[in-house]
Amino acid sequence: MGQAAMSESSVRMGVDIGGTFTDVVLEVDTQQFSTKVLTTYAAPENAIIDGMHQVCAKASITPGDIGQIIHGTTLATNALIERRGAKTALITTQGFRDVIEMRTESRFEQYDLNLNLPEPLLPRNVRYTLNERVDAHGNVLIPLERAEVEAVVDEIAQAGFDSVAVGLIHSYANGDHEALVRDVLAEKLPDVMVSISAEVSPQMREYERFNTVVANAYIKPLMKSYLSRLEGRLKDEGVNCNIFLMHSGGGIISIESAADFPVRLVESGPAGGAVFAANIASRYGLDKVLSFDMGGTTAKICLIKDQMPKTSRVFEVARTYRFKKGSGMPISIPVIDMVEIGAGGGSLAHVDSMRQIRVGPESAGSEPGPACYGRGGEKPAVTDADLVLGKLDPDNFAGGSIQLHKDSSSQALTNVLGKTLDMDAQTAAFGLAEVVDENMANAARVHAVENGEDLSDYTMIAFGGAAPLHAGRLCEKLGVRRLLVPPGAGVGSAIGFLRAPFSFEANRSVYMKLSDFDGARITSLLKDLQAEATGFVRNCDANAPILSDFKVYMRYTGQGWEIPITLTEAQAMNPNAEQFQALFEADYTKLFGRTVEGLDVEITVWSVNATTPSQAVERIAEQAGAAAASIHAERQMFDPARGEMLATSVVLRKDLQAGQTVEGPSAVTEDETTIIIPASRHAVHQADGCLDVLARG
Repeated sequence: MGQAAMSESSVRMGVDIGGTFTDVVLEVDTQQFSTKVLTTYAAPENAIIDGMHQVCAKASITPGDIGQIIHGTTLATNALIERRGAKTALITTQGFRDVIEMRTESRFEQYDLNLNLPEPLLPRNVRYTLNERVDAHGNVLIPLERAEVEAVVDEIAQAGFDSVAVGLIHSYANGDHEALVRDVLAEKLPDVMVSISAEVSPQMREYERFNTVVANAYIKPLMKSYLSRLEGRLKDEGVNCNIFLMHSGGGIISIESAADFPVRLVESGPAGGAVFAANIASRYGLDKVLSFDMGGTTAKICLIKDQMPKTSRVFEVARTYRFKKGSGMPISIPVIDMVEIGAGGGSLAHVDSMRQIRVGPESAGSEPGPACYGRGGEKPAVTDADLVLGKLDPDNFAGGSIQLHKDSSSQALTNVLGKTLDMDAQTAAFGLAEVVDENMANAARVHAVENGEDLSDYTMIAFGGAAPLHAGRLCEKLGVRRLLVPPGAGVGSAIGFLRAPFSFEANRSVYMKLSDFDGARITSLLKDLQAEATGFVRNCDANAPILSDFKVYMRYTGQGWEIPITLTEAQAMNPNAEQFQALFEADYTKLFGRTVEGLDVEITVWSVNATTPSQAVERIAEQAGAAAASIHAERQMFDPARGEMLATSVVLRKDLQAGQTVEGPSAVTEDETTIIIPASRHAVHQADGCLDVLARG
C-alpha cells in the first residue's frame, strides 16, 4: 500500500454526529476526503464506522493508518432536549431543594399569563437535602456530619439511581463538603456515577451551577457508555489511535475528560463550525464575519470578530420559546456564543391556528427524514420545499447516494399546507422557504443588535449541508454583500474539528472589590487556574507548547451581570488595581457609551484558558474574476426575490478553475451540498476553492 509508511499525525479524521447526517472527513497530508452518512440513532457509532470505511476507500488507506480522530456530537444536547438521560438524583443544601424549579423568577415573556417554563430535569422527589452551610466567602457555618451523608446515600441506594449530582450552596468558594459527599458515594455505591458542582462549574449563581451539575450527571452514563462503545468498535476495525472530543468552547479535550465532563460537549458540533469559519476568516483577512451553519436539524449563527468567535460563560438549551432568552435550561460552562434555532433541512412545517406557516423546531431527522427521502415521512420539511423549488437535483443528492422523490414532496406540501391555505405545491414550498429564511434572518438581526453590530459591514461564511442552499437569500434579506462558501462546506464542522487547538478553560468564582484588591491572592488564584487548565491540555499532548489566556469578569457594585475583561499574562501575574479599573472602564464604555462615576468595581469570576497554538494560516491571493465557468446543464429554479421560476445554470464545483466566474441565477453542485447563487449575485472561484459570492453593483 503506497501510503502505509505515512507518519501518524499525517492522517487525521474528523467526525460530526448531527441530527440528520453524520459527517466524516479524512485529511491525508493536505488532501481531504469526506462523506455524509445518515445518523443511526440507536447506535451512533455505526454511522461513524460506515463513514470511516467510505473515506478510507476514497483515500486508498486502511483504518489502521488513521493517526488521530477528533469527534463532536449532538448526542449530549439531544439527550437533554428529549429527556433521555439516566435515572439521576440531586443532593443539595437544606432549603435549596427547589432552586432548579424556582429558577431566577424572571419573566422572559412579561405579559403572558400562561407562561410555559421548561420542567426541571429532576422532579422534586429525587432531590435530597443535607443540613450543612457554607457562606459566600467559603467559611463553614454549619458543619457537615458524615453520618447524615451516609443516611442520605442509603436512601439513594434503595431507589436504584444510576447517577448522582451534588450541588451545595457556595461550594465554588469551599468544595470540602461536596468532596465528602463524593467520598461517601464512592465507598457505598461504587457503580453509581457522581458529578460535583465544585468541579463541573465552580461559579457563583446557584441556579445556573445546580442546573449544570444536574445536566452533567443526567447525561454522564449515556455519554460514557457511548464513548466506551465507540472506542471498542474502532479497535475492532483496527484503529488504535487517540480519540479526542471537541468541546463547546472551541477546543479539543481527551476522551477521558469528555467522559467525566460530558456537559462540556453540549455545543461541540456548532463550536467546530465556528472554528472552521474563523479559519476561513484568517485566510481572507476578514475582521467581521457572520458564521452561518445550517444542517439537517438546526441553524447556528455566530459573530466572529478579528478572526475569533465570540465566547460566553452561560448558554441555554431546550428553549420553550425559540427567540426568548431565559426560556431554556442554562448551562454554565465556557461556550462559543451563538444563536441556534430549529431550522434545518429536516425541520417540519405546519399551519397554526392563525393560518400561518410555521417551520420547526420539530425535525424529521434521518428516520424517517423529509417526505422526499421515501422513508415514510408524511409532513413537508425544508428539504421538500427546496426540491420542489428546483434548488436540488433529485438524482444527485448526497452525491447520488440518496434518491429524492419530488412527487412525495409535492404531496406532503399539498396535504399539510396547500389544502388548508388554498395553495398549489410550488406556492406552499415558496411560503415554507420564505418563512424559514426569515426566521434565520430575524435571529441574525437580533443577535447582531444584542452585540451592537451592523451586519451590512459583515461577510457571511456559510457551511453545513443546507446553508449554501439558503445563504444567498439570507444575504439579500440582511443586506450582506459578500458570501464565502468554502470547499467542504457540507461537512464544515467536521473540518473545523481538525483546525481546533487542544484547550481547556478553568474558571472559579472568588468575589473581590477593587477597593479590597489583593494582588498576591490574585496571582496565586490565577496560577492555580493556569495549572488546572494546563493539566487537561497535557492529557492530550504532552509536548506541545501551551499558551494561556486570562480573563476576569467585572461589574459595578450592585449590577446583576458582569462583562469579560481580557488580561495579558504580565497583567495577570503582576496585578494592579488601577490597571484593572482602566481596562474595565475602557470595555464598559465600548459597550454602554459611558462609565458610572462614584461606584466601586467588583470581580466575580476568574478564568484561564490553556491552549496549544492555533494552526498557522497563510493569506490567499484573491482573484478578481475573469473567464466564465462552463455550464454543465440547465434547469428551472424559483427565485423568491422575483417570485417566479427562472432558467438556471448548473455548474459542477469540481470543474471550476481559479478566477472563473458564475453568473446568477445558478446552482453550483457538489456531493455534500448545492450552492444557490441568486439572480442578484455573481460568484468568483478563488484559488483555495472558496466560492466568493458577491452582490452586483
